[in-house]
Amino acid sequence: MIWQIDTAMLLLVVVVAIASLQVKDLLGAGILFGAYSFMMCVLWTVMGAVDVAFTEATVGAGVSTVLFIAAVFRTSRRTKD
Repeated sequence: MIWQIDTAMLLLVVVVAIASLQVKDLLGAGILFGAYSFMMCVLWTVMGAVDVAFTEATVGAGVSTVLFIAAVFRTSRRTKD
């Protein structure tokens, strides 16, 4: 891949990771975490680790995101901060 695209993708991963830590809405944080996992899946694919990318896509972006969102809907959505 072109190094400019790699750098932009890596910066986007870092921005999404920081945003998922900073956001106060738990549902938004769960969705940002899913986006982070999906972008990591793309980065693993670019690096040639297809098996790791497949695992990240199924576990990180798929199952974990669904479980986080289900947990948010069973609790209060806003933090008390």
